[in-house]
Formats: sequence, structure tokens, C-alpha cells
Amino acid sequence: MTDNKNISIKDVAKQANVSTATVSHVINGTRFVSEETKQKVHQAMDDLNYRINSVARSLRSRKSFVIAFLAPILASETSNFFFMSVAAGIQSVLKQHQYHLVLSDSHEEEAFETDEIRMLGSQMIDGLIMAPSSRELDYERLFGDYPVIYLDRVPVNCRRDSVVVDNKTVSKEAVQMLIAKGHTRIAYLSGPLTLTTTEERYAGYLDALSEAGIAPDPSLIRIGEVSLASGSNMTESLLQEQPTAIFVTDNVMAMGVISYLQEKKINVPDRMAVVAYDEFQWTRITSPPLTVIEQPAFELGVKAAEVMLERIDNATASLQEHRLTAKLIVRQSS
Repeated sequence: MTDNKNISIKDVAKQANVSTATVSHVINGTRFVSEETKQKVHQAMDDLNYRINSVARSLRSRKSFVIAFLAPILASETSNFFFMSVAAGIQSVLKQHQYHLVLSDSHEEEAFETDEIRMLGSQMIDGLIMAPSSRELDYERLFGDYPVIYLDRVPVNCRRDSVVVDNKTVSKEAVQMLIAKGHTRIAYLSGPLTLTTTEERYAGYLDALSEAGIAPDPSLIRIGEVSLASGSNMTESLLQEQPTAIFVTDNVMAMGVISYLQEKKINVPDRMAVVAYDEFQWTRITSPPLTVIEQPAFELGVKAAEVMLERIDNATASLQEHRLTAKLIVRQSS
């Protein structure tokens, strides 16, 4: 592998067969560059293992006091409240130490996320806190010489500090609560199992069934698109399998579940018990109020910021995974 310390912007330009000015515009987003040319430049950077901010960092004599937070912010999702709460937690710590927070959006898309990481690196940040959009992507090739904290999710080959929620334990607790109330046909609704968060929730569901001696029924498990319509449609198909309870791991899908049950006048919890992620104001005013799993979003941000500042002060300390506890809030829907 090429040593990126010896690679300059001129080398990238030569590799991509473009001008150094074009490479600069791609890196800094200072002028429109065609998608085809951007791809050529990014490919050259990857081939040469060029890290955007390695030169810039060597030239500067002081910290920027800027920490970036890269998270998926989707216009159609109420779960954006979760990451905004995380950001508020990060900010509450950083401002006490005269650091500034820059918020960036990955759109939950790998290509967009890759561009954002490169852009943030060019801005001479002191650190990056991010909720990765992929388990499989090799993020290390994208990072510069700044500390990185994974938040909420981690990639498969995690080589950074991480701050996450113990999703498996609380999901298991939720399903065990349903089992204790006599439910044996418990449906599972989830978005794609492409993130460590959804994987852990599914594992908790399966563990609770296994410990109760209940064999998982594939007909009661639905994995699909994260949307209100998807939650509604999957609930409709599930009812043919006659579940008595539904455990739904996403709040947008939960809105679809509740919407369908109300539309069809299916009594909750007498005919169908429901437990869902996350705790939002709307979950308290449904009829009946919804039993939910509340994640410590603000506390996640606080912890991530604290870990980041510790990592900045001590770059050689051992890597750590920090797991925070979520809370099962039992209301009338279960």
C-alpha cells in the first residue's frame, strides 16, 4: 500500500488525468465538477491511499476546535428526532470545552456518506463522531489523522472507540414481557437487518422466544422497507398468520402498524398487543398509549463527546466500547 504521507494533490491529479485545481474543487466542493470527473478523482485518491487532510494538518500549528457529527437525517422520518437529541447531547459537552459542533448528513447512503467524510476531512476537523450507514464499508481508508467515534452502530471491522445502546438486552426484555402476559404468537417487524442496531434487536427477540421454549415462526417475521406504508402493509399481511402481539423495531413502521389497526378497528391490546421503538410524544397520545423502548439519545451524545475529548487528549489509549442501557416503558398497548 502506498504511504499517503508522501502523496500530494499533484499525484492525485496525475493519476486521475485532471488538473490540480480540479482535484482541489472536488475535495473542497468549491466549484461544480461533473460526477464522472468526481468519480475519477475519488478513485485516484483511493488507489493512492491519499487522505485529504494529512497535508493540511501538518501545516497548521493549532487545533481547529471543531468536531463533526455525521448522521443519517432523512426528511421522511420522525427518527430524526433521535439524532437531533444525540447532537444536543454532544453540543452540551463540547460547548463547555470551547469546541464547536458541525452537523453533516449521510442520507443513509454509502456514496453520499463517503463524500461527506472526505469533505469534513478537508475542513481540518479535530474529530469525527458518526453513525455509519454500512456494516461492510472500509471506513478506515476514508479517515484522516483525526480521532473517530462510532455512535449507535458500528461497522464489522470496528477499529475505533464506540458508544452504542444495548439493543439486544432491552429487546429481549420487551418480548419476555409479552410472553409473561401469555403471548406465544409474537410477530416481529423490522427494517433491513443491515445495521448492528437491527441485528441486535432481532437477536433479542429470538433469545426471548428460545428461552421460553417457543420456536420462531418465519411466517410471523417481516423484514422490509422503513416507512409508514410498509408498516401498514406488513401488518395487513401478518394478520393472516393470527399473531396476538407485534414487536416493531422502528418508530416510523410503528406508526404504520397503529394506523392500520385503528383503521380496521382492531382493539389494542385485547386483540393485538404492540411494543415498539422509540419513545416520542405521539406514542403517548395513541389510543391506547403505546408501550415503547426508550433509547438514551441525549446521553449517547454526551458520552460520545466525552470519549472524543478523552481520545483527543490521549491518542494512544486502548480502544473501548461503551454500552448504554435503554428503558422499556410499559403502557396500555401491551
